Amino acid sequence: MVTGVAADGGERSSRAVIVAVVGPTATGKSDLGLALALRLGGEVVNADAMQLYRGMDIGTAKLTPAERLGVPHHQLDVLDVADDATVAAYQAHARADLTAIQGRGARPVVVGGSGLYVRALLDRLEMPPTDPAVRARLEARAEAEGPGLLHDALAAVDPASAARIGRANTRRLVRALEVVELTGRPYSATLPVEEYVEPTVQIGLDCSRAVLDERIGRRVDTMWARGLVEEVRGLAPRMGRTASRALGYAQVLELLAGRVTEDAARADVVTGTRRLARRQMTWFGRDDRIQWLDADDPDLLDRALEVVRAADAGRTPARGAARRNLRS
Repeated sequence: MVTGVAADGGERSSRAVIVAVVGPTATGKSDLGLALALRLGGEVVNADAMQLYRGMDIGTAKLTPAERLGVPHHQLDVLDVADDATVAAYQAHARADLTAIQGRGARPVVVGGSGLYVRALLDRLEMPPTDPAVRARLEARAEAEGPGLLHDALAAVDPASAARIGRANTRRLVRALEVVELTGRPYSATLPVEEYVEPTVQIGLDCSRAVLDERIGRRVDTMWARGLVEEVRGLAPRMGRTASRALGYAQVLELLAGRVTEDAARADVVTGTRRLARRQMTWFGRDDRIQWLDADDPDLLDRALEVVRAADAGRTPARGAARRNLRS
């Protein structure tokens, strides 16, 4: 049996509990995930959709190779910016990474805030089919009629999904209608089931909204100082639909096109990131399996190791026992 180092310093089997660090952007997930991997003999699997892209480094707050401190990181830099990221492809490749990591006797540490990608990796989720022709037709309809009418169409055939998807979210509306048309089933029927494929413990990072807003402001300042505008300028000629819509990149593309000022673009990135953080809070807050920790706790790593140690010993709290307490 392949063994490695457990949270308590002892040996563990190759099927040790998978550790996932999740939560809103700018809470320090990458740093905690790296620290856990170093302590647990682990390897990191990225679950941030935009960090899949090569060259999208500054705007995604991707750890540099030097900052990774020799810890292997998977699902980083695996797509060209011309490609479209898909949950189905990510699920297949990232699950293969988990299996390989466990086969080496290392601990998988999943890190990211893209909720559906996290769920697709960790939970039982059947990936519904896709059809480029159907999707193109629905996208053309959204362009001609506006996403609101697509939302009305979805509400008529799948009210549960329509209630979960915003009227302006064209991408998700198109996907939901595509699935309904191809399968004859509601899109809501294909959503993840809260049942882990492998033994897993999720650690969520949370902090007050005021602190999070301050962190986001500092992050955007750092991105600008590190050269976000030049990064986007170099990528712009090749960027496909998914990459060009990424938060930070879309705003800088508007700046480079001369449609907004630099101050306006920068402010839009801050505002958009704060909105993203609220959406992530809502998404992850629905999952009562997550063990929430304070991102500002000076003993954060020790607290996280305690959670892992309990999970390794089979002492993970019952569902709902450690619900996040979002502070205003």
